[in-house]
Amino acid sequence: MLNIDSIQNGIVIDHIQAGKGMRIYELLELGKLDCCVAIIKNARSSKMGKKDIIKIEGDLDINFDVLGFIDNNITVCTIRDGVLVKKENIVLPKRLKNVIRCKNPRCITSSEEGVDQVFVLCDEKAHRYRCLYCEQEYKHHE
Repeated sequence: MLNIDSIQNGIVIDHIQAGKGMRIYELLELGKLDCCVAIIKNARSSKMGKKDIIKIEGDLDINFDVLGFIDNNITVCTIRDGVLVKKENIVLPKRLKNVIRCKNPRCITSSEEGVDQVFVLCDEKAHRYRCLYCEQEYKHHE
């Protein structure tokens, strides 16, 4: 069995749906960090069967909207001096800003520089979002 050391100070992003860990790594731009980042893919889980886990050593502000957009069942654990000090459950964000891009070539976000990419949750059950400006629906497979 693979052994991953515990962290003394940092964040553990847990209960990520198996296979989505790398997408979170990319969207949070964790590759740009100058600290230790561990990605555990397909870890055994009694609750989920398989899951991904990301461990980040050091202080970091996490964009919870990115996490909630990818998988709103994620938990974020803050570790200080080797002890769990905070555990947060992620929720589906009502509004996304600069997380995803509108694919509509006629949208103002495609033609004007500096306009934020803003999407609003339109169907909570189906996790569907629409562009605030042009109403273009974002499809998760894009």
